[in-house]
Amino acid sequence: MIGSVLVANRGEIACRIFRTCRDLGIATVAVYSDADADALHVREADAAVRLPGATPAETYLRGDLVVRAALAAGADAVHPGYGFLSENEEFARAVQAAGLVWIGPPPAAIAAMASKTRAKELLGVAPLAAADVAEDDLPVLVKAAAGGGGRGMRVVRELVALEGELAAASAEALSAFGDGEVFVEPYVENGRHVEVQILADTHGTVWTLGTRDCSLQRRHQKVIEEAPAPGLPAGLVDELYERSAAAAKAVGYVGAGTVEFLVAGGRAHFLEMNTRLQVEHPVTEEVHGVDLVALQIAVAEGGPLPAEPPAPRGHAIEARLYAEDPAGGWTPQTGLLHTLDLPTGPGLRVDTGYVSGDTVGVHYDAMLAKVVAHAPTRAEAARALARALERARLHGPGTNRDLLVASLRHPDFADPGRLGTGFYERHLAVLTEPPEGEAQAAVAAALAEAARGTSRFGGGWRNVRSQDEVKVYGAHEVRYRPTRQGGYEVTSPPGIRAVAVTPDRVRLEVDGVVRDFEVARYGDTVHAGRHRLAVAPRFPDPREQTVPGSLLAPMPGTVVRVADGLGAGTPVEAGQPLLWLEAMKMEHRVVAPASGTLTALHAVPGRQVEVGALLAVVQPAVEQPAVPTEAQEEDPA
Repeated sequence: MIGSVLVANRGEIACRIFRTCRDLGIATVAVYSDADADALHVREADAAVRLPGATPAETYLRGDLVVRAALAAGADAVHPGYGFLSENEEFARAVQAAGLVWIGPPPAAIAAMASKTRAKELLGVAPLAAADVAEDDLPVLVKAAAGGGGRGMRVVRELVALEGELAAASAEALSAFGDGEVFVEPYVENGRHVEVQILADTHGTVWTLGTRDCSLQRRHQKVIEEAPAPGLPAGLVDELYERSAAAAKAVGYVGAGTVEFLVAGGRAHFLEMNTRLQVEHPVTEEVHGVDLVALQIAVAEGGPLPAEPPAPRGHAIEARLYAEDPAGGWTPQTGLLHTLDLPTGPGLRVDTGYVSGDTVGVHYDAMLAKVVAHAPTRAEAARALARALERARLHGPGTNRDLLVASLRHPDFADPGRLGTGFYERHLAVLTEPPEGEAQAAVAAALAEAARGTSRFGGGWRNVRSQDEVKVYGAHEVRYRPTRQGGYEVTSPPGIRAVAVTPDRVRLEVDGVVRDFEVARYGDTVHAGRHRLAVAPRFPDPREQTVPGSLLAPMPGTVVRVADGLGAGTPVEAGQPLLWLEAMKMEHRVVAPASGTLTALHAVPGRQVEVGALLAVVQPAVEQPAVPTEAQEEDPA
């Protein structure tokens, strides 16, 4: 029997595994980097071991350090979670060689399936040879052979871009997974991403534990997942089960895993087999009433599975809450989480690695939490999840909360026949429009700030009427004036009446409807209800002036690459990639804003930069006026 488990991971998944271990009476051990010294998963574990350093390559990807930590802490088993070392055959063998129980599939099965190229060959699906790709093959997808999560993936639509995207994907894969192998496969436009959860024991039983649909993705990373996959023909579901079970049996699989397909035109195209627990496993747990981590542990102890899995009930939908800016290229956001309050209750589940007061850093994934709703029907689950996200109190870095709410209520999400991986490409502009009520939130922010000033400095009304007070929050200008009765009259936007105002709560009436706004300000950001607004400075900071053509870091991160041959004086074209930043396990390309000359380059590979740091300067080309011809020089009169 397993008595103590070290989780070779961090954040949300480590906390989730610890929860099951506590329920089973198993002691827990965490590992942590210097950046995670005070992280929630460290605080929740019974013991913790430091991995010196901050980057994944120095810490969570160091299998030798993790094994040493397990032995030092007296653990007798290792659970890899997902990501990092979870699909690393050598790590699994090292765990077993140290006399520890490996809570995962056999190393040989990992080896067979962890490389997507070898997995495709095993199942008779050959990838394309990069050198043989022709115009007729486009578009194609460049993909990392190891790992997952959308890293090391590039869609190529022009043949001239293939070589550069192969290099970029390889560099990103090497950084994320320690393996730079990439391959090329046909890219299926707007197919549905459907997967099958499998679970196998050492006695020959293989479960196909339902389907999941993970079609809503950004940058090839899943955003909203659900179980079961809606609207699939029964015959296709049977085929998915058969192919998934066959893949597991072909490699002697044991434990939890996922077989992924791209469904288009009524056909299922094999993508890969993930030899680990998936991020989206909670929707399967909710629908089938199982604890997949508990089953993983039971299988690792040699226990048999029942002959058949539990029958499904209802529908579950999961939304990944990220600290990011969807409208700004999905840019990760960092900073202090002043408040993280996610609703729970019947039919709702929250898996998170953060609590209020934690800091979102730059080294790891930007996911704050997974919020799951389970209900009798898909429509009911979507409604409950959207409302739960709407009610969440999220004070701190910007998040994708409003995008998630809008996605769950979009007509193309409601109709399974219109689901597809191109959802965000088609609808991003609409989904990132400011949510309804933002102007009212700006009024609430202005009046709360006025109340704070009044409480500090005395009454604000004067007998001689002066001009309106003016405050600007984001794109909204608010005008108001104090009244003789101690309240406030809102003059712009029109039609809003202040009912009650305190420094932290404002009640407004609009068209006969009264709404409350909780208001909190942190530096140059104010939160009013579900709205996050930027406070416009009264006077611009002269230090923020930059040279025209300056390229500033859109996020804190690390410069991982600079384009070959780039230096001061180099001519560049508009849109040409100049350098690559890595932040939160994602690579972000910085391109030339215009054609011209690179006059300064401050980015150096390996350099860590803060948001707003000057990376380079591009002097736009000045078009010379055409030399007039003799005919043009003549007086038209």
